[in-house]
Amino acid sequence: MRDESDRDGMRVVVEVKRDAIAKVVLSKLYKYTPLQTSYGINNVALVGGRPMTLNLKDLIEEFVLFRLEVVVRRTKYELRKAEERAHILEGLLIALDHLDEVISLIRSSRTVDEARSGLMERFGLSEIQAKAILDMRLQRLTGLERDKVREEYQELQEKIAHFKAVLGSPELQREIIKEELHEIKANYGDARRTQIEMAEGDISIEDMIKEEEVVITISHLGYIKRTPVSEFRLQGRGGRGARGSKTRDADFVEHMFVANTHHYLLLFTEAGRCYWLRTYEIPEAAKNASGRAIQNILAIPKEDKVKAYIIIQNLADQEFAKNHYIVFCTRLGVIKKTLVEAFTRPRSGGINAITINEGDQLLEARLTNGNHEIFMASRRGFAVRFNERSVRAMGRSAAGVRGISLADEKDAVVGMVCIEAIDEESTVLVVSEKGNGKRSAVDDYRLTNRGGKGVKTMQVTDKTGALVAIKSVKNADDLMITSRSGLVIRMPVNEIRVMGRATQGVRVIRLDDEDDIADVTVVYDSGEVDEIEELKL
Repeated sequence: MRDESDRDGMRVVVEVKRDAIAKVVLSKLYKYTPLQTSYGINNVALVGGRPMTLNLKDLIEEFVLFRLEVVVRRTKYELRKAEERAHILEGLLIALDHLDEVISLIRSSRTVDEARSGLMERFGLSEIQAKAILDMRLQRLTGLERDKVREEYQELQEKIAHFKAVLGSPELQREIIKEELHEIKANYGDARRTQIEMAEGDISIEDMIKEEEVVITISHLGYIKRTPVSEFRLQGRGGRGARGSKTRDADFVEHMFVANTHHYLLLFTEAGRCYWLRTYEIPEAAKNASGRAIQNILAIPKEDKVKAYIIIQNLADQEFAKNHYIVFCTRLGVIKKTLVEAFTRPRSGGINAITINEGDQLLEARLTNGNHEIFMASRRGFAVRFNERSVRAMGRSAAGVRGISLADEKDAVVGMVCIEAIDEESTVLVVSEKGNGKRSAVDDYRLTNRGGKGVKTMQVTDKTGALVAIKSVKNADDLMITSRSGLVIRMPVNEIRVMGRATQGVRVIRLDDEDDIADVTVVYDSGEVDEIEELKL
C-alpha cells in the first residue's frame, strides 16, 4: 500500500499480490473499512396531511410545491408589512404637508387623546396614523428628513406593486425559487466527493469466492469437502491411483463429482429428502483430508445419508425450472420424474423429494429436459433402456413407477444414465467392483418399455465382481475412480475402448484383493491436463 498526494487531497493505492483477486480485495475493503457506507432511505412524507411513499419524481414535485407555498406565504407577509408601513408614512406625509396647522392643533390640545382625536377629525387620519404623528420626533421636521420619508414611501409603493405581481403570477414565483437555489449553490456548492449508487445489499460472500471447478467428495460416513480439480493428476489406464481422502475405519469415498464454486447443489438422501447447498459453502480441504461431517453443515439426521446430487447453475431461472425435470431412481428399480420448479424454494430443514417404500432407498437423481433416454443397470449385469416420456411428471410426494425388473431379492439397481436422443457422441460405461470396465455403443441396447428386465451389459463373474456403476461418457471426458480404501485414479475415457455388451471389459484400476470400487465419477470436458503419470504407492 502506498499514499499518493495530489491537489484534491490524499489518495491511497492498494497494490495486490500477483495471485490475489482484485475484486475480492475491494470487497473486503468495502466490508471492513469506511470506504463504503450504506444509508437507509425512507421516502415517506406527509402530503396533504397524509403519509405517502414517494419516488424521486414525486419528491421533487412535492418539494417545488412546498417552496411555492413558502414563497406565497412569505410574499403575503412582506406585502402586509409594507402596506402597514406605507399607511403610516401616508399619515406622516399629510402631517408634513400641513405642518403649521398640525403643530397648532397639538399645542392647543390639553391631552394626548384630545390631540389624537383632533388629528383624526381634521385630516381624516386613522388612529394608527394619528398616533405615529404624535410619536414623531422633531428631527423629522427638517427638510432632509422630510425627503427621506417621501423616498421611503415611494420604495414601499414599488415593493407593494412587486409583491402583488408575484402573488398574481406563478411564473414569477418559480423564478424566485430558481434564483434562491442558484444563490445556495453559489454560496455552499462544491464538487461531490462521494459516489452515490443504488444499494446492492450487503456484500455477498459469492463475490469473495473465486469461480473455479472443484471436486466434491462425500464419504460413506457423511464427510464432505471440496478440492481444486488441479490437485488430481491424470494417469494411465490400469494405474494404482493416488491417495485420496483420509477416511476413518470402515469409511470410504462414496460420491465424487465436479462442480463450480458458484453453483447450487441439490443433495438427496436415501430417505428421499432434498437439501440445498452452495458449492462454496462446502469446506475446502486437500485431496488427502477427510473433510467435515455433513451434519455440521446441513440439518440431515444422523441415520440418513446423501445418495444423489443435482448441480444447478441458478435456481431463480424460472424458464429453466419449468422446462427441466429431476428423474429419481431407487435401489429396487422404482423411477420417478418431477419438475425442477418444485425444488426452487430452499428450506433449511429440507423437503420431501420422493416417497420411499419400506425396504427401498433412493439411489440416483438426474437432471433432464424431457427428451432423454433412460438406462438403468443392476448388479447382475443387466440394463434396460426406455424413453423418458414413458414416465409422467409427478409431485414431490409421489413414490414413482417401476423402471426395471430385478432378477431376485439379492439383486439391486447400481445406477441410472440419462442420454439425450440426439446425442451421437456418448457411450455407456460400466464398471465392476473388482476394477473392470468397458464402453458400449448406445445402439447396442435396444429401446424397450420401462419395467423390463433389460439386456446384458457386462459379463459378471467372480473375477469381475458385481456391477457397481453405469455412466454416460464421451471421448473428451475423464474418469475419477475411487476405491473403498481411499485410492483415486484419474484417467481419460478414450483409453477405455468400446466393446460389445456381453464382454468382461478391461482392467481400469489395479486393486488389492480385499479392496473394491467405491465410486466412479465423470469429469466432463477436462481440457488441458498434466502429463500422464503412473504413481506407485
